[in-house]
Amino acid sequence: MNVVDSSGWLEYFADSANADFFAQPVENTGELIVPSSTIYEVFKSTSRQRSEQEALKTVALMMQGHIIDLDVPLAVSSARISANLGLSMADSIIIATARAFDAVLWTQDAHFEGLDGVRFLGKANGVP
Repeated sequence: MNVVDSSGWLEYFADSANADFFAQPVENTGELIVPSSTIYEVFKSTSRQRSEQEALKTVALMMQGHIIDLDVPLAVSSARISANLGLSMADSIIIATARAFDAVLWTQDAHFEGLDGVRFLGKANGVP
């Protein structure tokens, strides 16, 4: 099972430098877990940068995976991870979701580097 961080989705949809890294988990929809918080982040960013119509298209593609809503057990797990690792709410929800489903988290965000269950590739432009 795979979870793709919001930055990975944005990279993939923009066909940016690291898009190929994220193609395998994104395109393998049978093994794809999608935290609902990533839909929020990707929709928000895409609608700002492109248009709401483009953002809705991205959501439709993301919905081909298995969508995971934030429930109470996942919220508590996310809060624990946030407190222990100093991650933001959104990032802690994403990694908690990956861990709950024993999935690999694919990301280019440096604050996930070195964590168990994370497949990390640094941003191509060198920005952490």
